[in-house]
Amino acid sequence: MIRLFKHYVPHAVLLLGIMDFALLLLSAELGWIYRLSQIGSIPEPVTTRLPELLTFAAALQVAMVAVGVYGTDALNSLRFAFARLLVAVSLGILFLSALFFLVPELTLWRSNLFYSMFISIAVLFGMRILLGKTLGGAAFRRRLVVLGAGGRAQRIKELAKDAGSGFVVVGYIAMNDGPQEIPEAINRDAIYNLADHVVLLNASEVVLALEERRNALPLDDLIRIKTTGVHVNDLSTFLERETGRVDLDSVNPSWLIFSDGFSSGRRLSSAAKRLFDLLASAIVLTLALPIIALTAIAVKLESKGPAFYRQTRVGLYGQEFEVIKLRSMTDDAEKDGEAVWAQENDPRITRVGRIIRKLRIDELPQAWTVLKGEMSFVGPRPERKQFVDDLTTKMPYYAERHMVKPGITGWAQVNYPYGASLEDSRAKLEYDLYYAKNYTPFLDLLILLQTVRVVLWPEGVR
Repeated sequence: MIRLFKHYVPHAVLLLGIMDFALLLLSAELGWIYRLSQIGSIPEPVTTRLPELLTFAAALQVAMVAVGVYGTDALNSLRFAFARLLVAVSLGILFLSALFFLVPELTLWRSNLFYSMFISIAVLFGMRILLGKTLGGAAFRRRLVVLGAGGRAQRIKELAKDAGSGFVVVGYIAMNDGPQEIPEAINRDAIYNLADHVVLLNASEVVLALEERRNALPLDDLIRIKTTGVHVNDLSTFLERETGRVDLDSVNPSWLIFSDGFSSGRRLSSAAKRLFDLLASAIVLTLALPIIALTAIAVKLESKGPAFYRQTRVGLYGQEFEVIKLRSMTDDAEKDGEAVWAQENDPRITRVGRIIRKLRIDELPQAWTVLKGEMSFVGPRPERKQFVDDLTTKMPYYAERHMVKPGITGWAQVNYPYGASLEDSRAKLEYDLYYAKNYTPFLDLLILLQTVRVVLWPEGVR
């Protein structure tokens, strides 16, 4: 994997993205040339239309990122890839058609867009047919040696079975640090020189997965392995990189303290984030006002009670604030005032409420909270105080998720389906900690784009 702005991107995805961008530029140019041939014109040099070609390629590639064209499923299934490509190209063309009326010098004519759209779909999907599953296959997976053969090593073994895993384990070394759960592991005592053994396996990385590290670290072995050019990682860092979350089962306080992340140099990024929040919330409130008004009327007509409801949530540094949303449940959803988790097929949700939850319309009034500065567009979802007090006592590091401003959408929301149990909260906390630890404007942009996928395919919404 390559690290871009503190976020890991698989080499296969980066390579595919570069190839796609080149093919999109080619598609735009071919669409332009074909249209000119229809009207009998001779095309000018390509340098005269570079802004239009670049805008076309950038718009479609952003749409591809947004709908999940570079996700694991799309890399391993041609049918899935084709469906997402169709949606992405359609969204990109719609955006470019609208842009033509606003800034015509930055985009192709609508007739050019029509031809370029079909060429894009053909060449992008054609390349994926030629490549097959190569980009998601073993050719782009890192070769891994695991030092350990217990429960921690077993976790890596299970992760390696995933179709989207970016690595393949080529050897397990039992380090005599506890019960052995990997039967095929080779005992360390049977290997004369561990560094040579790792090199012979052509491994690019060694992961330390010892059950007991106290007085058990094989320092001499690790130094020799490191000096051969093979990367050495501890389990917590490895799992963070591979899963995009902070693994609570393996992490310890010293790792959080000494690992990269939670940087204090965020003043410029925070200022840019706040400026974006101000502009975006003002635009959203202006454009969404008719939708909010019509939805409020529908809510009132279906069930008694106010169209909006206010609820106290816990935000930055544990401070409480009021969030405002369109009501999607019956007015007596919490008769006794006690916070209750939403459940699958929750009977408290109204018919209008079910629709606006799927379309995320109920979230639109929260733009006002963003405008006031109590929330951001991107960040951990704010929870009720009752839930926070309870979860803080049951989960380590839960309070650390409040070190960043809460958001309407977040890293947990785009990576984990809706859940309302202790186990779900733990999984979402791992994603929230990853966001708090690795926050950059790049990660915010990635989350905002992938929110489009969550809205279009709202699996697990309640």
